[in-house]
Amino acid sequence: MAVKLNENEEVVKAIQEGLKRNDGYCPCRREKTKENKCMCKEFREQIKDPNFEGYCHCMLYYKTN
Repeated sequence: MAVKLNENEEVVKAIQEGLKRNDGYCPCRREKTKENKCMCKEFREQIKDPNFEGYCHCMLYYKTN
C-alpha cells in the first residue's frame, strides 16, 4: 500500500492553496471539523481497507495497493 499525491500538479497546487486558506481543513468541505482536517477522516478510513484503491474526496491523495 502506498499513498501519494495526485500526479496532476495543477490539482495539487489548487488543493494546497485551498488548505492554506482554510487552516488545513479540506477546501471541498463546508464544515471546519476535526474530521475534515487534511488528511480527512473519510480518507483515513478508506485507506485502512486493503482493497480500496483511489483518490481522497478532494483528489489530493491517491492510494494504491
